[in-house]
Parts: sequence; C-alpha cells; structure tokens
Amino acid sequence: MDKEVVLTKEGHQKLEDELNHLVTQKRREVAKRIKEAIEFGDISENAEYEDAKNEQAFLEGRIKQVENILKDAKIISDNSRTDEVDLGSLVVLRDLEFDETIEYMLVGSAEADPSEHRISNESPVGMAIMGKKAGEKVKVQVPVGELEYLISEIK
Repeated sequence: MDKEVVLTKEGHQKLEDELNHLVTQKRREVAKRIKEAIEFGDISENAEYEDAKNEQAFLEGRIKQVENILKDAKIISDNSRTDEVDLGSLVVLRDLEFDETIEYMLVGSAEADPSEHRISNESPVGMAIMGKKAGEKVKVQVPVGELEYLISEIK
C-alpha cells in the first residue's frame, strides 16, 4: 500500500504541469538526443549516446515518481480555519531565543520547500506546531539542540 501524499491545490497543479511537460516535451527532446547520438556511429564508445540514455533513465524515473505522487494524492482544501494550525495554514512563528519572526505554510512532504517558507507537516517544526493555537509556545528538537517558538498568528 502506497503512502498517502498530501498536496495543496497549487502543489497538485504544479505536479500535473511538470508531468505534462516531462511527457510531452522532455521525452521528445531526449529521444531526439538519442537518435542524434546513434547517428554518430558506434554506440559502444559514444559518450553522447551514454549521456542521453542516462538522461532518459532519470526522466522516466521522475515521470514514474510524479505519477505515483499524483495517484496517491489527497488534496487539502484552502485552510480558512485560523483557530489552530493545520495543513494549509500560514503560521507566523517567533523564535524566542533570537526574537526573530518567520512565516511558514504547513504543507505535505511532497511540497515542502524551506527556501520558499513551505515546511512539511512531517518535519520537526511542522509536527510541533500541528494542532496548536496562536499564543502557544512549542519546543522543537533539532540536531543542534532545542528551539522554542511562539505561534504569533495563524492565517
């Protein structure tokens, strides 16, 4: 049994767009590269052919991965609840040690991208804030020690 994947509507659409691009455009480009490499002659010592075949293998793996994610996806609705942190919540956290504020959207692991302030519900911070209310303090165990946050606001 495959693990259910939680996605926002936006994340689901991004994956559908990526899959469409990989299947309709990228496959064609890689097939063309392979064909051109074969035309160079002996494929046993043809670096272009080997590189194109490796790209094809990577591409097919990614296509399969995205198909599996979409097959098992549960789309979360836009979270309009602001009484407690849930998937889809936009959460403002204040680091109590450094008195810094950061805003995160809580998403499923397939969509997590900390550089875009999208954290997974399976991450240490995500697990710590899930189900909490504004004004609550949470402690998070991380490899460098323990962090303490105040949930300032849930949007």
